[in-house]
Amino acid sequence: MSFDVATYAATAQRLRWDDLDLGQFRTQRLSSGALQCLRYMSDVETHTVCYLRDLLVTPSHADPEVTTFLTMWNYEEYWHGEVLDAVLDVHDVPTGPEHTRALRKRLGWQDRVSPIVQSLLANVLGPDFIATHMTWGAINEWCTHAGYMRFIAVEDNPLLTEILHRIAKQETRHIAFYNSQARSRLQDNPRAQRITRFALRHRWGIVGSGVMPEEDVRHLLRYLFGGPDGLTQARRIDAKIDTLPGQDGLHLVEGQLYKYGVA
Repeated sequence: MSFDVATYAATAQRLRWDDLDLGQFRTQRLSSGALQCLRYMSDVETHTVCYLRDLLVTPSHADPEVTTFLTMWNYEEYWHGEVLDAVLDVHDVPTGPEHTRALRKRLGWQDRVSPIVQSLLANVLGPDFIATHMTWGAINEWCTHAGYMRFIAVEDNPLLTEILHRIAKQETRHIAFYNSQARSRLQDNPRAQRITRFALRHRWGIVGSGVMPEEDVRHLLRYLFGGPDGLTQARRIDAKIDTLPGQDGLHLVEGQLYKYGVA
């Protein structure tokens, strides 16, 4: 079934948490490991606008359905970052504009050159690049959703569980769009399949690994995907990737666990 972009645009909304008492975290505090993961997730969600900037200089910007989705996707992701920051604030972990500026400044020349390089390559590839963009997005959303579900299981904090369930519910619609688009654009298109497979094999990394320090990536993977249960979850995501036309056998997520010494 195709994704109804118009319905999504009409129903996209900010995540609400004003009915929750975040002050409960003062007596039911999250572990230090959880806070480090939450900091990572907040930084990645807040960085979504920068990913959007990079994509709007590629052929994706010419497709009205894609740009409609991306507009609302960025809006919802912004509020995901805001609620995670609110939780961090209660735990006296620094957040806000100064922290975000420091994060982006830390990327240095990479942050300025990356959009240019991506634009040149994507526009040379043409419309088939959109298949890569959609597949990449589907995989990232699968990983993000799985990460939130693993976070719930590992930390087992009732208030955090409610917040993450609300985020994950919105993420399921993001998954539905990317998944639908990826399949339709890869199907019966060997060139798009080859381009996408090459990009994933040589350039894909776990969500946030292009932005966050290596030690933070390793901590996140160890905290959320360490042990047999985490490896099982990674393989489940890889099994979903296998079902995308021309993308079977990549073992991307499991490969990241081995790369960072988690598996």
